[in-house]
Amino acid sequence: MTDDEKFMKEALREAKKSQSEMEVPIGAVVVYENKIISRGRNKRELSCNALSHAEIVAINQACQKLKRWRLTGCTIYVTLEPCPMCAGAIINSRISKVVYGANDPKAGSCESVIDLFSLPYNHKPQVEKDVLKQECSEILSLFFKNLRKKHDLKFKEQV
Repeated sequence: MTDDEKFMKEALREAKKSQSEMEVPIGAVVVYENKIISRGRNKRELSCNALSHAEIVAINQACQKLKRWRLTGCTIYVTLEPCPMCAGAIINSRISKVVYGANDPKAGSCESVIDLFSLPYNHKPQVEKDVLKQECSEILSLFFKNLRKKHDLKFKEQV
């Protein structure tokens, strides 16, 4: 198992925690000097806050841990391709590398919809994609499949 796979498994562990909290299962970890310094998971429903994406939570904790806003030398591992907000936070925090699992055809901003990292911003992180893509995709697919089943059952009960 590579280091990227090892750290992505930790991000998947965070995703599973968010799933158990009825959140969309997305997880992230920030690694510095080959150690996890922060963890994040999707908490939008629990916090009633649109900013509570896994990456934002992990970046915030990493800044507090390192006592600096520049996260140069850090790698963020995230189970789903970052959205525009999270890609912007990655650029602004100067994270050196982004590793993600599943592509996001609706909001992915590293490749799928747009590649914000290719634009002429002042920072361009290195990107590695498709790490444990199958596992990262499956947890999301299963979550939404189950959500649709629950919605269909509720609808049938109302009719």
